[in-house]
Amino acid sequence: MAPPLSRRFLLRAAALAAAAPAISHTATGRAAAAVQEAQAVTAVPTAWSVQPFALDDVALRPGLFADKRQLMLDHARGYDVNRLLQVFRANAGLATGGAVAPGGWEGLDGEANGNLRGHYTGHFLTMLAQAYAGTGEQVFTDRIGTMIGALSEVRAALRGDPAVLSVAGKFGTAAENVRGSYQYVDLPAAVLGGAPAITLSAWVKPTHDANWARVFDFGDNNTRYLYLAARNANGVPRFAITTGGPGGEQGLDGTVALPLGRWSHLAVTIGGGTGTLYVNGSAVARNTAMTLTPAALGTLANNWLGRSNFTADPVFAGAYDEFNVWSRALSAAEITELQGARAAEVSAGRGDLASYAFDETSGGMFADASGRGLAATLRRTWGGPSHPGFLAAYPETQFIDLESRTTSDYTKVWAPYYTAHKILRGVLDAYLATEDARALDLASGMCDWMYARLSKLPEATLQRMWGLFSSGEFGGIVEAVCDLHSITGKAEHLALARLFDLDRLIDSCAADTDILDGLHANQHIPIFTGYLRLYDATGEARYLDAARNFWDMVVPHRMYGIGGTSTAEFWKARGVIAGTIGDTDAETCCAYNMLKLSRTLFFHEQRPQYMDYYERALYNQVLGSKQDKADAEKPLVTYFIGLTPGHVRDYTPKQGTTCCEGTGMESATKYQDSVYFKAADGSALYVNLYSPSRLTWAEKGVTVTQTTSFPREQGTTLTFGGAGSAFALRLRVPSWATAGFRVTVNGSAVSGTPVPGSYFTVSRTWRSGDTVKISMPFRLRVEKALDDRSLQSLFYGPINLVGRNSATSYLQLGLYRNAGLSGDLLPSLTPVSGKPLHFTLGGTEFAPFSEGTEDPTHAYFRRSEPRVILGNSDSGVTNPAKPDGTTLLDEIWAGAPFTGKGALVSRVRSTVNAWVSAGLLGQTDGQTVIRTAQQATYAP
Repeated sequence: MAPPLSRRFLLRAAALAAAAPAISHTATGRAAAAVQEAQAVTAVPTAWSVQPFALDDVALRPGLFADKRQLMLDHARGYDVNRLLQVFRANAGLATGGAVAPGGWEGLDGEANGNLRGHYTGHFLTMLAQAYAGTGEQVFTDRIGTMIGALSEVRAALRGDPAVLSVAGKFGTAAENVRGSYQYVDLPAAVLGGAPAITLSAWVKPTHDANWARVFDFGDNNTRYLYLAARNANGVPRFAITTGGPGGEQGLDGTVALPLGRWSHLAVTIGGGTGTLYVNGSAVARNTAMTLTPAALGTLANNWLGRSNFTADPVFAGAYDEFNVWSRALSAAEITELQGARAAEVSAGRGDLASYAFDETSGGMFADASGRGLAATLRRTWGGPSHPGFLAAYPETQFIDLESRTTSDYTKVWAPYYTAHKILRGVLDAYLATEDARALDLASGMCDWMYARLSKLPEATLQRMWGLFSSGEFGGIVEAVCDLHSITGKAEHLALARLFDLDRLIDSCAADTDILDGLHANQHIPIFTGYLRLYDATGEARYLDAARNFWDMVVPHRMYGIGGTSTAEFWKARGVIAGTIGDTDAETCCAYNMLKLSRTLFFHEQRPQYMDYYERALYNQVLGSKQDKADAEKPLVTYFIGLTPGHVRDYTPKQGTTCCEGTGMESATKYQDSVYFKAADGSALYVNLYSPSRLTWAEKGVTVTQTTSFPREQGTTLTFGGAGSAFALRLRVPSWATAGFRVTVNGSAVSGTPVPGSYFTVSRTWRSGDTVKISMPFRLRVEKALDDRSLQSLFYGPINLVGRNSATSYLQLGLYRNAGLSGDLLPSLTPVSGKPLHFTLGGTEFAPFSEGTEDPTHAYFRRSEPRVILGNSDSGVTNPAKPDGTTLLDEIWAGAPFTGKGALVSRVRSTVNAWVSAGLLGQTDGQTVIRTAQQATYAP
């Protein structure tokens, strides 16, 4: 049975521990000071004058958001979580049950060698936790339990020595090296015995086609060695021996590739100056000038099965059955006999130098049956065991490398603390949703491990690390660590959060100095949400100042109309919008993180701009980034949203399992998280978004049901239930609501004047059955690019309307032709019958950006009003423009709304006279414009 939905997705003081444990290791500088400070810190966010409701307090009702969420819930239910766990289990050397890794960024063959793998699993856990909170369906908590159990096993395995993974062999049992396990077999140095003649024989079942993975490699370095690779650069087996490095190799090359997933027998014989390579009993290569033997190599330091002396080569992935070494060259007939039975059962007998049957089913040692007692040991290339608390889908090596790295190279180190954040956030959200103590233990252990590692580093090292593009990216880890600290109360956890201070960024933004030009956008946005949480925990004002000022540097100065930001993942100079439009604009992760930052800022300061932005980005980029199509295998979420003319959205970006698909899964399962907020003292309820939903405010004993088809409906209805309760109802008046915002309670109009871009307050004792109706008529308007006023985007209320047209140049559109006296441009468009919020203009259909289709779209168009046309009457006069691009029509319509036709004509007359006086318009043309205005008929 599923656990009760009692745990909330927000900080709760009741979860705090009373005291922090003692520190068991030495911390330096900032870390030590922060630990002492944290002893007295309470994690209750007293700075929050407004608080969110939990996801399970707000139920989505049928509508746009519920429909989009359902598509993602289908994915959450249908995707095999064992595929996500595959990379973790492989890294720990555990059985993967035949599961296939997701691929893309979440697999070894993905971008940058899969150096980000594990991140997507964290996103998926968060999605499951949010899906459970939002629906209460047991399938989600069951899947969480499976994943948390597996990750607990992975961490335990990483903490211990590697253990054999026993599988069915050619003749009995075999030992498998799962790809991604970094495991190999270490043989004693005496294994080759300095023999002047030799045979090496192995049964192998490769599972991956990587070139240069070694079946065996015996050597000191890259100069003296002998090896057998399952595949060379041409994809066929190769044996080589040398005392002079690659240039001195004496080799044997096969003729065909070994089949994957099937047993193959490989044997190499050297004797009498001749070397022979056998594959499945057939001699496929012979070298009669092979003068080198193990005797020439002497005793070697590295004697390995599955590992190469060349560090860039991959570890062998697959299974080993018998491996035998004889001190003579077996005959072809003896090699043939080995095809049908174990060595002990044929004339050759077991290898006299070494013989491993791989019959072991536990432990990490392999017995030698040669009589020489050369037991072999299973090891990891990166050493081990891992440090306490470590959990990842790859070894600690990326974290180690980062500490000395001075330049970014994501093929070597790709944001390990970013990946750690996703995993940490995922297991923490799993705990908050299900109260599974194992999940909390995993989260706490990860932070203990990070603190133990980072607290010992000099301050200069930390600043260098966090300043590195990509390699030093750490995502929202500060926020997650602060959230964990609010539960554990451990001083080290708060101290850990402060170790991610990037002083140059904090200090510049706190001083309102814009240094964003050239920075990677999504590397930096989530940092500030974390810094706000540090402000909550420490009261240090620079964190709040920096976050507030940073937001103002992005909105509107680096914001596209849909609410997105960044071009090719980076920011350009302040105020450059038109100059950055391309195919790689508006990385979806950026919108996700800007929403988190906006709502967290609102908890501190109730600036309506934060929720205006939230509505803009949510209703446009975030909704539009999810394709309107169900798919159990893929979340179908964009990475970039190109804003070039005719761009078609790509919902299966890059190689898959990208960061944006991860945040997209999260976004689609928490649409309700900011519909309502409450004052910290319970004195007010904020209605931020107009979305069909039902709020349960348990502390007040009140429910609020919002009924609307917004944005198809230009208003909403709130119906109160439960016990009577007195509080202020604060309704957001969107900044675009210039056509009015009318409120009635139980049918009676509420006095007051709602101001666009503010909150309108209705205070009373609310009783069951009370009904609040809100009307907010939409107007069609344009928003102009900051650096090119003629490049514009079209909005109807909160909705960005995009032209569906395959043209690859900007559409040239005029909108004043039939503009209404209210200033509404909508009369210039024609509604499409049966398709709400769809219009046509100039032969092009315009539709909401939120619709996740694969139509070519135009989010921006080129404004073109070549002649003065008023009320559909063409004056024939060229529409003149000032040097800044402002046209005569722009200036006329800037006076809207007009109380009537007379007021408009008066505006036309005064504007024309001013332009004539300034020499911008001829007297005759001016009079023609005035006559046209007088004779025209206007829409309201």
